[in-house]
Amino acid sequence: MTQHATTRHGVILMLTAVMPTMAIIALVPVLPLLLREFSGVPGAAVLVPMALTIPALCVALFSPVAGWLSDRLGRKRLLIAALVGYAGFGLLPLLLDDLRLILAARIALGVTEAIIMTVATALVGDYFTGERRERWVSIQIATASVSAIVLIAAGGALGEALGSRGPFWLYLLALPVALAATLILFEPTKTAASAPAAAGKAQGIAMLVAITFGVGMLFYTLIVQLGPVIEATGITSPATIGLAGAAANLGVMAGSMLFGRLKGWSGEILLSIGLPLVALGYVGIALSTSFALTAACAVVISIGNGLMLPTMLAWVLRRLPPETRGRGTGVWTGSFFLAQFVAPIVAVALSGVLGGLSGVFLFYAAAASIGAGIALLRRHPVPQGA
Repeated sequence: MTQHATTRHGVILMLTAVMPTMAIIALVPVLPLLLREFSGVPGAAVLVPMALTIPALCVALFSPVAGWLSDRLGRKRLLIAALVGYAGFGLLPLLLDDLRLILAARIALGVTEAIIMTVATALVGDYFTGERRERWVSIQIATASVSAIVLIAAGGALGEALGSRGPFWLYLLALPVALAATLILFEPTKTAASAPAAAGKAQGIAMLVAITFGVGMLFYTLIVQLGPVIEATGITSPATIGLAGAAANLGVMAGSMLFGRLKGWSGEILLSIGLPLVALGYVGIALSTSFALTAACAVVISIGNGLMLPTMLAWVLRRLPPETRGRGTGVWTGSFFLAQFVAPIVAVALSGVLGGLSGVFLFYAAAASIGAGIALLRRHPVPQGA
């Protein structure tokens, strides 16, 4: 590279990682207000929640395309354009009264979100190598978790002060991030590599992407179902449920920080640690009848997931050569966000077959245990480098 990345470059990339979290989390507190506002619109009961979650599907569908574009056109300009577009499409519902137009704006927001998530992650791989890359990957996951706590509180405060459209003002935050990216980030210099060498480095990406999808299912099933399972213990207070959700997000952060300490260990070994934590937590939630135990098990699951998510991302980045890093990162991002979209659908389908959510949680615990056994058998005892 003609330039060397420093902490300030990493900080800008971490700020961009907040944008995909903000796309959904900030609007959660005003979902009841939006449902009441559009109650007279046919299909509003489906369309309003879809307006919140549709960006995740867009990320799943368009991340591979975003990665391909970044490999062809360059990363910096594409990222800046996406951040500006993110702000514009995010603010657009402030001017709209038609629910279908709002849904269209949210779809456009999701496309820009796909670009931001994919390109920012690829730049982490471009800018940093070895232990520095692993450290920034763990910080990226932790930043997303902590920002979720802050954003849901900010969204609630803006909703309280300004009504159902209040949280949309948060999308303005993308503009100063875009300005900082313009002034600070640089376009990485592409290095030539032979096709056989690139193919050799990229071997195994499909399997890693498939594992990431599975980890994403374990991650998002807990997030989506945490409210209902806590209510099943007799706790119905939104504030108490929110407190449990905040604790779970802190668990993700703790797991990602644990990865930062163990980043020299092989991916198989880290999976053989994270998956049993998830399995133990899901068994506990399935059998629990108390709020305290349910919340504690949710934190255990989150620690396991927080360890595995940066493990998978760092693993993929190590395998990807610079000339295909955008595409590979896009496929990885798409897989993870596809899990976010599919997780609640699969949980509902399985609950009908397995006798409710407890059966689903025990099924996921068994799957995680099997995965841990396979990872342990395939473990790589020597610490992996970049």
